[in-house]
Amino acid sequence: QVQLVESGGGLVQPGGSLRLSCKVTRSTFSGYSIDWYRQAPGKQRELVARITSIGTTSYADSVKGRFTISRDDRKSTGNLQMNSLKPEDTAIYYCNRFPGPWGWGVGTQVTVSS
Repeated sequence: QVQLVESGGGLVQPGGSLRLSCKVTRSTFSGYSIDWYRQAPGKQRELVARITSIGTTSYADSVKGRFTISRDDRKSTGNLQMNSLKPEDTAIYYCNRFPGPWGWGVGTQVTVSS
């Protein structure tokens, strides 16, 4: 079955950077958009960034100018470069395809704290 594996999270100080990766096994992102979501404790999951199959990107206002989404279809991966991190970026980050999302992976925890 298709499996999504997110990685690259961790603990970082405010102003720091992290690069998240998302790999899909037994399928491919080719032809679909790749979405990155996040879910903070007690909050709903929110869409953070999207990259279409042709490379068009869009971002939530809260991360615009700080996060950059990219993709490598040869490796069936998506990436999220996160710079100038803030405490409010603390959340579990998930990826999925759009449209027609698969089952969710376990995500990767990002904690921004001094």
